[in-house]
Amino acid sequence: MIAIGADHGGFELKEEIKKYLDANGIEYKDFGTYSPESVDYAAIAYKVGTSVVSGESTRAILCCGTGIGISMAANKVKGVRAACCSDYFSAKFTRLHNDANILCLGGRVVGAGLAIEMVDVFLNTEFEGGRHQRRVDQIMAIEAGTFEA
Repeated sequence: MIAIGADHGGFELKEEIKKYLDANGIEYKDFGTYSPESVDYAAIAYKVGTSVVSGESTRAILCCGTGIGISMAANKVKGVRAACCSDYFSAKFTRLHNDANILCLGGRVVGAGLAIEMVDVFLNTEFEGGRHQRRVDQIMAIEAGTFEA
């Protein structure tokens, strides 16, 4: 299952992404917001991030105005590797090389067409592993406070 969430700045984009998920039979859980009324993105990022690290969701998509604030908040959840992307290449390689588990998008930055392409490649690209696993392990060691340079 995919987790999805947005604040008011990403609400419309989240709704467009849900149409893509529905059309492709991709199961998801919507963690809100459910209207364009102003909300704080940290609460949404926390709920979605927790869903991913608990194993309830395999991956997630978060949207805010720029994708930046919600990605910063999501990355505070231990075990989350959220990537804010604005182009197809980054969305693909954040899976291939970084094993990102949350894609963050800006509703005021990217249009629905590009966002759908990025969601598609993010959900359908597997982590390459190999030399990249060492680097992901280093990221996780930084988070755990055990990294040695």
